[in-house]
Amino acid sequence: MAKLYFKYGAMGCSKTAQALITKFNYEERNMKVMLIKPAIDKRDGETAVKSRIGLTADAIAVSDNQDIYKLYSESYRDCQVIIVDECQFLTEAQVDQLDAIVMDYNIPVLCFGLATDFLTHLFPGSKRLFEIAQSITEIKSVCKCGAKASVNARLDDNGNVVFSGEQVCLGGNERYVAMCRKCWMKHKKEQLKKV
Repeated sequence: MAKLYFKYGAMGCSKTAQALITKFNYEERNMKVMLIKPAIDKRDGETAVKSRIGLTADAIAVSDNQDIYKLYSESYRDCQVIIVDECQFLTEAQVDQLDAIVMDYNIPVLCFGLATDFLTHLFPGSKRLFEIAQSITEIKSVCKCGAKASVNARLDDNGNVVFSGEQVCLGGNERYVAMCRKCWMKHKKEQLKKV
C-alpha cells in the first residue's frame, strides 16, 4: 500500500538533496518520477530544483490554483512515484489532491519541505501534511550552538534576525539560518531591548 510521506526539517537540513537522491534511486530502478515544485519558488529558475550541495533536476512547477490530481491523471499516469520539493508552499487542497492520488492510484507521494516559517507558524501545506500524511519524518539539522535546530530564523540585509514580515520571503543561506529555539529566543529578547 502506497503512502503520503512528509519529510520536514529546518533550513539547511538537506531536504532538497534528499528529494533529489530519492528521485535518482527510483530512476536507477527504471521507475518514472513526477518531480513537482510550487511555482512560487523561482530562486533557481522556473522549473529547476537545486540543492545547496549542487544536485539539480528539472521539475514541474505548479501554481497554487493548479489541480495536481488532474495534472497527474491526465498527463503523468506513467509515473510510479511523485516527489514534491518545497511542499510547504502547496495549498491545503493540493495536499488533499496528492493524498487522493495515493489512494486512487496506489503510488507513493513523498513531500519534502519546511514545517514552520520564521515566526514558528505552520505553513498551510505543512499543516495539512501533519494532519493527513501516513508517514512523517523529521530531517534533523544543527544550530551553531550544537543543539538541534528547529527554527528558520530570517535575516535582514545586515544579518540581523527579524521578527516581522510576510510569511513567504524566498531565500537561501543569505536570508535564513537554522537555529535552536533557545538561540532564536535569545535573539528575540535582544531585539526587544533595542525597541
